Amino acid sequence: MELDAKIPSGPLAEKWDRHRFELKLVNPANKRKYDIIVVGTGLAGASASATLAELGYDVKTFCIQDSPRRAHSIAAQGGINAAKNYANDGDSIWRLFYDTVKGGDFRAREANVYRLAQVSTAIIDQGVAQGIPFARDYGGLLANRSFGGAQVSRTFYARGQTGQQLLLGAYSALMRQVGTGKVKMYPRREMLDLVLVNGQARGIVVRNMVTGELESHSAHAVVLCTGGYGNVFFLSTNAMASNVTACYRAYKKGALFSNPCFTQIHPTCIPVHGDYQSKLTLMSESLRNDGRVWVPAKPGDRRAPREIPEAERDYYLESKYPSFGNLVPRDVASRNAKEQCDMGKGVGETSLAVYLDFEDAIKRDGRDVIAQKYGNLFQMYEKITGENPYETPMMIYPAVHYTMGGVWVDYNLMSTVPGLYVLGEANFSDHGANRLGASALMQGLADGYFVLPYTIGGYLASESFPDAPIDHAAFKDSTREVEARVERLMSVNGKRTVDDFHRELGHIMWEYCGMARNNDGLNKAKGLIQELRAEFWQNVTVPGSDKDFNQSLERAGRVADFLEFGELMISDALSRQESCGCHLNEAYQTEESEAKRDDENFCHVSCWEYTGDDKEPAFHKEPLAFENVELTQRSYK
Repeated sequence: MELDAKIPSGPLAEKWDRHRFELKLVNPANKRKYDIIVVGTGLAGASASATLAELGYDVKTFCIQDSPRRAHSIAAQGGINAAKNYANDGDSIWRLFYDTVKGGDFRAREANVYRLAQVSTAIIDQGVAQGIPFARDYGGLLANRSFGGAQVSRTFYARGQTGQQLLLGAYSALMRQVGTGKVKMYPRREMLDLVLVNGQARGIVVRNMVTGELESHSAHAVVLCTGGYGNVFFLSTNAMASNVTACYRAYKKGALFSNPCFTQIHPTCIPVHGDYQSKLTLMSESLRNDGRVWVPAKPGDRRAPREIPEAERDYYLESKYPSFGNLVPRDVASRNAKEQCDMGKGVGETSLAVYLDFEDAIKRDGRDVIAQKYGNLFQMYEKITGENPYETPMMIYPAVHYTMGGVWVDYNLMSTVPGLYVLGEANFSDHGANRLGASALMQGLADGYFVLPYTIGGYLASESFPDAPIDHAAFKDSTREVEARVERLMSVNGKRTVDDFHRELGHIMWEYCGMARNNDGLNKAKGLIQELRAEFWQNVTVPGSDKDFNQSLERAGRVADFLEFGELMISDALSRQESCGCHLNEAYQTEESEAKRDDENFCHVSCWEYTGDDKEPAFHKEPLAFENVELTQRSYK
């Protein structure tokens, strides 16, 4: 398969403007003739639905929760990047582009990342117009703070609630269009299949999660904005409903899946504190602006943190990376935290934690200033752990957070299935092997507000669309497939719960495909997952009825997909014999234990094509060309 990314010709800074001009347009009177399905109502989905409807398209929007306000985008805390240079510290579109490409360890497309940097400034203007309560300085101007992987302050924020506030802005725009009738909202629906007619994406089959009824919906194009698949690890910072099913259904219908092993480990999460946990809690990376990361200098030192004098502390990020200090990118901070714990210098009951200490910042700026910046985060930490971070250091440890891999899309955000667009975290396009903090919100809103509304018009204006009503044979076939899968899940009548299988899968993935990996472990994991999947279909128990509200059935379907998808992640990790970004293969390290890329053999996007159940997927490459930045070993020293 030859992959055409449809990257426009010409200088990098002119590609997007040229492409927008060359795209075919749908005139305003004709837009109302087209129906578009949007699956997901987070930042990408809500912004796309609102903008497409405002342009005149008829939009059907599907929400897995009872309200778009519950989308996982609401959990984002620290901020959103934009190259406005309000701090006058040397930022620019080019610097944001370069920092993002470098942060992703040179495994993302130049053209996509530059476009992201270009439209970043418009996102802030959009948010201000919507009334997003961004932090402001004393004079009333928008404030900025620093984030990992950058030496400038470009991150706009609303205390520690940036995702929530941005989502409320997108939600208000969406609900305005619901009010006009241009968007029809379908809450509590889970997409279980993609429907193709004549090779085009023309609809979806969903399950009404309240009644259990299967529904078919048709349109001229389908847009997936369903987020990431970090819950394959069981314990992650993701919402419990986050899953891979929609994207995996698309994969099984011909959409290539790219870089599935590219998952981000976030360095500042509340450590695991019991086997009963079902998820982990993120502490915003913005805390690293003022918090200092340290461990006892002597392994096995079990004294309370305030009993350890300054001379007996190891501020390892500050000493090892003097230029960036505590603001090194997430992958670097995460690997170093694990390294310190592996050396026996971890803290807390499990010794799988490091300190994030605000003592110096409070002495310098005062408690009130720190409370103004991070108060809600400190409250959340104290509520979960019972410790007051104003008085004792936070304890943090890395955890699975974001997925850079996703459905392959071209420059227009369209997958290899014509008419199927994929936005935000659900696609692979902008972050390479590691995501810089505060760029997920940027990508989701850029895709929804400013990219898709142009590119989808080019597709609709160029294609012909035969009738595809929901009584079409393709919809009936998809419905039968979904019914058979549900019936199979309900009929096993085994003895192990869905969560029991999910927890074991997560342990395998974290142990062998987490922060560090090796070929022997990956091969072992592949066999373990195959055995676990075979047992799942023989011994899982799914109580209740499929014709009713049944959360056990919902989870069972998602875990069944995770069991297949986990194996795809392992195959992808085995195919990439290098270390890059978050993904350290122990055989490929520099002398200083940093990730060692192999640009000669692995400067590509890994793309996987479904070839059938229990068959090895076909492997394809999209070569990455770097004409504007020099491929160098990443250094943050």
